[in-house]
This record gives sequence, structure tokens and C-alpha cells, in this order.
Amino acid sequence: MKALIFAAGLGTRLRPLTDTMPKALVPVAGVPMLQRVLCKLRDAGIDSFVVNVHHFAEQIETFLSEHDFGVDVAVSREEREPLETGGGIKRAAPLLASPQGRFLVHNVDILSDLDVRWLLAQDDPASLATLLLIDAPADRCLLFDDGMRLVGWTNVRTGEVKSPYLPDFDPAKYRRYSFCGIHILSEAVFTKMAAWPDKFSIIDFYLSACEAGTIRGVVAPDLHLIDIGSPEKLAEAQHAPFI
Repeated sequence: MKALIFAAGLGTRLRPLTDTMPKALVPVAGVPMLQRVLCKLRDAGIDSFVVNVHHFAEQIETFLSEHDFGVDVAVSREEREPLETGGGIKRAAPLLASPQGRFLVHNVDILSDLDVRWLLAQDDPASLATLLLIDAPADRCLLFDDGMRLVGWTNVRTGEVKSPYLPDFDPAKYRRYSFCGIHILSEAVFTKMAAWPDKFSIIDFYLSACEAGTIRGVVAPDLHLIDIGSPEKLAEAQHAPFI
């Protein structure tokens, strides 16, 4: 299976570190985030990679050219601006085709003790996407029915709701989970994305497509995860027991 690692972000919340380097190359316990994610996925059997780049793209390309990870690694460049999560996937489409017809997407700033082989085993090959979820309090949550099919999104704090089932939709009736930036997609998404703009959110795409019932979620038991989106989280990651 192939994997796309999102590494195009500006990393603004990690400034001043990201004033001189891409977030993907910020070290955690001496090892760049990109290397940690790529090696974790490689060791779980992923044998081909695409890395999307924008901010200090040349630094990431040089890093990849100077390191032999024992797998194929291609680069998807987003020249003018980062294309967000949905646009990044759409842009990388020509590089993601494979005999399996499915690929994994992983944010570069997510470090965890996830058993990747377990996640791959949970994937429903008939689904448009399988999303890894965590059962943790958050203002913004995805909503799932009892069959773990995506039905909507809500901001618990503001009461905002998004769902194709509006207006007759009660978010209180559904399970709330946080999406952690790791998911497995069918190549069928590319046809459905054709009419979308170059830049868009994958969550908006999922919400538009979920009425067909083919976007599913899976909750990893006892998952420990750090989203390195701030200096405080970076400091926490340096001493995480699963690093």
C-alpha cells in the first residue's frame, strides 16, 4: 500500500522554529517528525510514499534525497500555497495510484503508539474512506451512527452543525469522536473530487459524501497520540514514552 504524508503546512504555531525550516523537519528527541512518521509506516509494511511539500519545500526534498529509507518516496509540490487536506490529496492523485486501489494518509505532526497493522486490518475495502478516531473530549467532533458511519460534524461549544441530513438532524443522537489525521482512502475519491476546487478541506469533502454511508470510523483502543501543533505539545513529545 502507498501512503501520503502531509508535510506542506506552514507550521505557524511552531514559530520561530518554522521561520527557518519546515515543520516536517523539526526534530522530536533528535529525529525529524517526517522521519519518525515515514519509518513507522514503513515498518508496518507501507512500501511506497508520497510527501506533499510547500513551506521550505527544497529542504524536505534535500532531506529525502540524502536519506535512503529503503522505500520509494515521491514528492507532490504545492507551489503557490498549501492546498489544505482535500486539495493536497487531489493534487497528489497521479502519484497515489496502486494495484491495491487504496492508500493511507498521515499528518506529519501526529506522533502516536498506533499499531498501523491493526489499522490496516480494520479498513473496510468497500468504504470510500476509513477514519481513525479517538474518544476524547473536543469542541469540534465528527458524528457517527451506531454502525460507525459518518453522518455529520458539530462544534459543541458554538452549537454549529454540518450534515447532509439537515434540517431534520439531531446531533445528540449520535456518537461524537475526534478525527486524528490518519485515514485510509479508496482511489474512488479522485473521481468524486474532480469537481472540487484545487484547495479544500477533506472533512468538508467527507461531509458532502457521507450520505452514501461509505465513510466509516474506527476507534483505536488505548491509543496515545500527540498532535504537535504548539511549542507546548512539541516539548511534551520530546519525552513521550512511545517516542
